[in-house]
Amino acid sequence: MIRVAVSGASGRMGSLAAAAVDADDNLELVACYDPAHGGSSVSGHEVSTSPSVVAGCDVVIEFTRPDVVMANLAEWRRFGIHAVVGTSGFDQERLAQLRRLWSIDASDGDTGPRCLVVPNFSIGAVVLMRLAERAAPHFAAAEIIEMHHDAKADAPSGTALATANRIGAVAPRQHRVVEGEELLPGSLGATADGIRVHSVRLPGYVAHQEVLFGNPGETLTIRHDTTDRSSFMPGVLLAVRHVADLPDPVTVGLEDVLGI
Repeated sequence: MIRVAVSGASGRMGSLAAAAVDADDNLELVACYDPAHGGSSVSGHEVSTSPSVVAGCDVVIEFTRPDVVMANLAEWRRFGIHAVVGTSGFDQERLAQLRRLWSIDASDGDTGPRCLVVPNFSIGAVVLMRLAERAAPHFAAAEIIEMHHDAKADAPSGTALATANRIGAVAPRQHRVVEGEELLPGSLGATADGIRVHSVRLPGYVAHQEVLFGNPGETLTIRHDTTDRSSFMPGVLLAVRHVADLPDPVTVGLEDVLGI
């Protein structure tokens, strides 16, 4: 039985994760932590405002905000527990910071805690990123459009940043400057790893992404739509079950877990 804590348990994703863990026969929900909502209840567990409640579990699921996630992860590393991270905002600079933070102490040997950062827990979104990575070397250019609900805490999404990183890594010739004057600043989008990224925030959306590839005379569009957050839960549970088996202190994405 894997003992699990949820950090950010009162949020949309945190409360769903707590319920999914609680319903799984092979997992045990032992703690819910959220400094902003102490005293409330999630899946029959009182939410604590003290991070010490997480100590003693095997895995902590981290669904907090980008501005507090690194401080939380420093605590979980100090406790020596595995972490599954669903918080957005992990660009290359932050991932480098996390790898320094999560480096294995010599006294741990190869048995130190593992940290799995997951830009998107949807199986379909993971497949989209893999397909984009495979397609990128065959096209002259790519752009990403990501669409989310208007309460999302940051932009671009973690999925868009991860997708741009993978495209840029396998197709560096796509690192390009788009010609044309922006009559309004930002109208051509932001640049992540040389790839143009456009963020849309509207009520009614959940999580959606398009990757557009272009060659002279042809285009290719790969799109994924999440219509309900319940689609993330199989990926969350899969990550919790397998994070301890990962070979490296820090891993990004569900690909290694899924074997794709």
